[in-house]
Amino acid sequence: MGILPDWMLIELGEGIIKPFKASQVKTVEDAGVISWGVSSYGYDVRVADEYQIFHNGNAGIIDPKAFDPNSFVTIKGKGYCMVPPNSFVLCKTMEWVTVPRNCLVKVAAKSTYARCGLVVNATVLEPEWQGEVTLELSNTTPLPIIVYSGEGIVQLTFELGDMPCEVSYADRNGKYQNQRGITLPKV
Repeated sequence: MGILPDWMLIELGEGIIKPFKASQVKTVEDAGVISWGVSSYGYDVRVADEYQIFHNGNAGIIDPKAFDPNSFVTIKGKGYCMVPPNSFVLCKTMEWVTVPRNCLVKVAAKSTYARCGLVVNATVLEPEWQGEVTLELSNTTPLPIIVYSGEGIVQLTFELGDMPCEVSYADRNGKYQNQRGITLPKV
């Protein structure tokens, strides 16, 4: 069917994103920010002020079946995060996302960060998944990159299916359903 446009996202409002902003925020207290809120065919969500910075001091390998939480240093409450060169950071959105049964949500980096060498990895959000979105921020440069808490980090696009799926993420009791906080890999 297609991607939901701004007016349909506004109609769905807090039924899909909480808190919801029906316009695009570009300034806060007269200062420029990396935008968030409704855009033409998507919604830009914000990054929360909590980060887990990867470090290899305690682990020799990364095993998705036995992920060591000691591989991270947690940073909270600073208002920003310095993503180390050639490394990655886990973070989460400030918004709670609820995907309708007839949609699939794609996650894409904001161009402001992409132009700085920051790559944002996130999988698609499946029909009826809900929670705070965990994101991986990869710094591809030899210099640190600053990420600003409370500002836009990725755009979500809601792709409407021709018909609802037979089995949704909620129906399968997906392991990342209703996640709160930064969620590490699970098997």
